[in-house]
Amino acid sequence: MAAVAAPHTYPNQIAVMRDLEPVVADLIRTHEAKRRLWWPTDLLGIQQSESPDRYLADLRERARGIPDPVRISLVMGLITEEGLPHFHRLIALHMGDHSYWREWNNLWTAEEDRHGAVLHDYLWEARILDTRALEEIQFNYIRNGFHPDWSLNPYRLLVYTSLQERATQVAHANNGKRGGEYDPLLASILERVATEEARHFHFYRTAFSEIIKRDPNDALEAIRHVIGSFEMPGASMPGFREMTDVIRRANLYGPRDFLRILEEQIEHWGLRGLTGLSPEGRERLESILAFPARFRRLVERMEARATARTYEFDVVFRREFSIE
Repeated sequence: MAAVAAPHTYPNQIAVMRDLEPVVADLIRTHEAKRRLWWPTDLLGIQQSESPDRYLADLRERARGIPDPVRISLVMGLITEEGLPHFHRLIALHMGDHSYWREWNNLWTAEEDRHGAVLHDYLWEARILDTRALEEIQFNYIRNGFHPDWSLNPYRLLVYTSLQERATQVAHANNGKRGGEYDPLLASILERVATEEARHFHFYRTAFSEIIKRDPNDALEAIRHVIGSFEMPGASMPGFREMTDVIRRANLYGPRDFLRILEEQIEHWGLRGLTGLSPEGRERLESILAFPARFRRLVERMEARATARTYEFDVVFRREFSIE
């Protein structure tokens, strides 16, 4: 299957992405061989022997205790998954639509689509959110779009997806643990979703490892660019800053998690051991390796200045709650 690069992709990257085709094909086969498909109905379906009314009453009673900060984090988790149209478009735009990347993009989209479906169905049935307000958030996010500054650079897309899939995995897992204290069903749903995110993360970071082997200098440029401007999906939706602040303060996901993820990738990609770089490549590598320490200092200053805040969101029925 011949690769056709995205328009305006840099010539050297076209050659690298074409050379990567057999690797992508092998990654797809490995992914499908190890993956166990599941369906939202499997996780939320009512057994034939159960009363639907009793099932819903029990679910809502369990979910009633989920704290508002966790509910806000669940909203963000759902919105992240609802951004699927944006990411399908971006992968097709940056990777082209006539290669093994198209096969991966379609497979990945089909798998990710179930994440949004099962989270939406759970939150709808549990009645722990104002569903009208949730639908407005979803609409505004899809309407506003997601337009990262990647300059049609496929390397940047792969760096971002490596980091973002891992971040999503961590956030879903944390939401499952905290929400699961009240409803074990939510824990089992998010455990399944997080496990699949881990498989997607493995795909992207493995593909980028191969790019580092083939084109380390430009790979380092992509890493430096992405980590300096990284932002989770949903940044264009109303209330994003306040919601992410709640999620950080509730220790569900925040800058320290991103820092750990970045340090994991620096280690996994073997960046400290790279040799044979151009002068520009060495400068890029120094900047990347210095970034965690600079970022940690910023986080520490932010945390030192933080004071308790009170929040109010339409999506959690405009109830006021405070958090340190």
